[in-house]
Amino acid sequence: MAKRRDLSSGIPALDRVLEGVWAGDNIVLQVGDIADFIPFAHRYCEYTRTAGRTLVYFRFADHEPLLPEGLPAEVHELDPAAGFEQFISEILTVIDRNGHDAVYYLFDSLSGLAVDWYSDRMLGNFFRLTCPYLFDYDTVAMFMLLRNVHTPLATRAIHTTAQVVLDISRSGDTLYILPLKVWQRRSPTMYMLHEWTGDDVRPVTRSVVLSEIRAATPQPWIDSSIDWRDPWANAFAEAREVHRRLEHGDVSAEEAESHRHRLIRMLLSRDETDDLYGLCAEYFELGDLLAVGKRMVGTGQIGGKSVGMLLARKILARQRPDIAGRLEVHDSFYVGSDVFYSYLVLNDCWWERYRMKGADDLFERAEALEARLRTGTMPPVIVEQFREILEYFGQSPVIVRSSSLLEDAYGNSFSGKYESVFCGNQGDPEQRLADFIEAVRTIYASTMSYEALSYRLHRGLIHRDEQMALLIQRVSGEHHGDLYYPHAAGVGYSFNPYVWNKRIDPAQGMLRLVFGLGTRAVDRHDDDYTRVVALNAPTLRPEGTTDEVRKYSQHIVNVIDLEENAHVSRRFEQVARGSGDLPLGLLASRDTELERRARDAGARDVFSHVLTFDGLLTDTAFPAEMHAMMSTIAEAYRHPVDIEFTVNFLEGDDYRINLLQCRPFHFAGELTHVPRPADIPPNTVLLRTGGPIIGQSLATEIDRVVYVVPEEYSALPTTARFELAGIIGRVMNLPGDARRTVLAGPGRWGTRMPELGVPATLSQIKNATVLCEVAEMHAGLNPDLSLGTHFFNDLVDLGILYMGVKPGDPDALLNADLLEGLPNALARLLPDEADHAGVLHVIDAADLDGRAIWLWADVLEQRAVVFVSDRCEVRPR
Repeated sequence: MAKRRDLSSGIPALDRVLEGVWAGDNIVLQVGDIADFIPFAHRYCEYTRTAGRTLVYFRFADHEPLLPEGLPAEVHELDPAAGFEQFISEILTVIDRNGHDAVYYLFDSLSGLAVDWYSDRMLGNFFRLTCPYLFDYDTVAMFMLLRNVHTPLATRAIHTTAQVVLDISRSGDTLYILPLKVWQRRSPTMYMLHEWTGDDVRPVTRSVVLSEIRAATPQPWIDSSIDWRDPWANAFAEAREVHRRLEHGDVSAEEAESHRHRLIRMLLSRDETDDLYGLCAEYFELGDLLAVGKRMVGTGQIGGKSVGMLLARKILARQRPDIAGRLEVHDSFYVGSDVFYSYLVLNDCWWERYRMKGADDLFERAEALEARLRTGTMPPVIVEQFREILEYFGQSPVIVRSSSLLEDAYGNSFSGKYESVFCGNQGDPEQRLADFIEAVRTIYASTMSYEALSYRLHRGLIHRDEQMALLIQRVSGEHHGDLYYPHAAGVGYSFNPYVWNKRIDPAQGMLRLVFGLGTRAVDRHDDDYTRVVALNAPTLRPEGTTDEVRKYSQHIVNVIDLEENAHVSRRFEQVARGSGDLPLGLLASRDTELERRARDAGARDVFSHVLTFDGLLTDTAFPAEMHAMMSTIAEAYRHPVDIEFTVNFLEGDDYRINLLQCRPFHFAGELTHVPRPADIPPNTVLLRTGGPIIGQSLATEIDRVVYVVPEEYSALPTTARFELAGIIGRVMNLPGDARRTVLAGPGRWGTRMPELGVPATLSQIKNATVLCEVAEMHAGLNPDLSLGTHFFNDLVDLGILYMGVKPGDPDALLNADLLEGLPNALARLLPDEADHAGVLHVIDAADLDGRAIWLWADVLEQRAVVFVSDRCEVRPR
């Protein structure tokens, strides 16, 4: 349908020059001073009153109001500092509410937005999104942009998107209008300079007048005094100058502080009430922030992961320079969060992302959007900067890591929710660049993953502004033939939530150590184990015999295969035999019993090394230094922390630690005892364990037990096991069904290998109060502590108590007869799944004729019991 063409700018003579104002027109006036815009704005507003049209004024800048006093209008005061997403969402909501019918809109100066967001790129994104939205509603909108203060990142986006662009200049008391763009309209004199006098707008035809007026209007390509830099570049230029003067004592402390805090808001955190902002303000100097800016691609914040890594290093540099001296130097780069937004806008994905948040089919929409993000186009200027980064690193392997604004913050870890991608960085430059861009796309697409969105929904973050920045790090390690890896890596916690021995002091912290790349420590691998270290007793371990130590040690190593240009897994023996320069004496112990058996059997060349890390833990200062490192950072954070690190040996037992990541550890409170129940009749016990137990001690009534029958589950084919995981997810996520639930099943929850447990996802089991792993899948399966993995962090994040039950252990009991003899509520809750009642037993306390289900779990004692009784009496301590 044709758009209306009988509307007005409020200046009839100007309307004639433009061949009319049409419904859908977005009119941008480019001015040298706001005073030159006000006459146009006032005539525009007056027209709405005389024509009886609705006028909406968006007020968000610090200049004088553009609305004439006393003129009726719908005024919306907005705060750009609240962030791009919230700002534009409020505007779009107003536009939706007003609908069609030629509503008139007036905006404060767009130039102020670039200042608030420190970015011309984000100003351009705002206009690219808002202008077409207004156009579709057949509105008329008027905007103001200051001339010669923006880079093409903003001006090109605005000029190509707007329907009408007018350049306004002044000579004495006279205003001149030069149309730069009038969409789908033309006339012989339309693009001439016009003089506005009274009610007339006439073209200027004399060259003597034209040259005089235009020569007096500054133009960037002929006037070197014009600074083409956008607010981002200007802020850094000004800060560099202040920093130079500060070194010479030629600037006031107040001025330096003003610039320092401005850069903190631009790069690290914009919420000055946030704890993280306070830490950044305490530890980052102006020079530190300038150094970050030099290593950035694009604009915007660098995200939680990057901030955490840099902040931890600054804390150590100030508080423990001796420990800081042990650190491997980092040379990371940062891709600003604005690049992610530009990627969304450039690939026509922003609107889909915006509209899906409140949609009933959120996950279906997200799946389609995720696929589109995996194949999007990068802005050319960003691609060139990526190329420069790869030239800097040469052919050293790099890792592209997610670093979103909400990630690794106080209260939200997003552990493992977003992708990080290793790049072997081998091949010719174009292949390396293509691989790198593919890694970036993968991480951007992961913002739409089911697990990430489920996490945001569960934690009430789905409407929070979530932007994805990136951290580009050199992979820590060294070449060993065609393989590349560090000597050791892992995760550490300043507070140890797993006290399986009375000698362990939780406050001293713990480590989860692996040989090779740290992905073996943070990802849950169902076919292998790691070394868990209590830092106050590093040689203490739960295994008793040599055979148990070998069995529950690490056997698989993650490395980068340079020949394959890929992140791969290899057997430890294979890697060790191919790396003759390894400090095996510090990393592994020889199994002398295995060697003796081999000699007796006449076997030769037996590989007897077991990854125990005993030499590292007993012959070096490593445990003490890791405790000092984490406790120092935790003291500064005023909160427990967890870190990721690598260890690389130099000569002898000298080593360097690379601190890769640091974030608050979301373990609430301290480990405490809870009153022990009085004597519990054995025939009332459903489950009992003597550990492992991880989480907070808890004594409470339980509403529901969801139990997967081990024998029945073991008989299921693989496809049926995945199907059962989905049914469990339905039971655990029934609408309006907030219950205290014990979820118990054979093997490992969340496994990717259904032969080792139930392959349920976090989103399916997130509402559990207690997660119980029963070691009944096969004889060799040990309940996996998973300390330090993303899976474990998820449990801590969600406040889920973990416990393992090992039938055959004198302190453990699985009362299958009682569990399976109690009423099964599955058919009532999910009638269409009644045929699964044999393998899935759902026990509701409400069905037990007045009896209740009770849980008692004491983490310090490493004892827990779930039992049925009409009451629960406690025994005084």
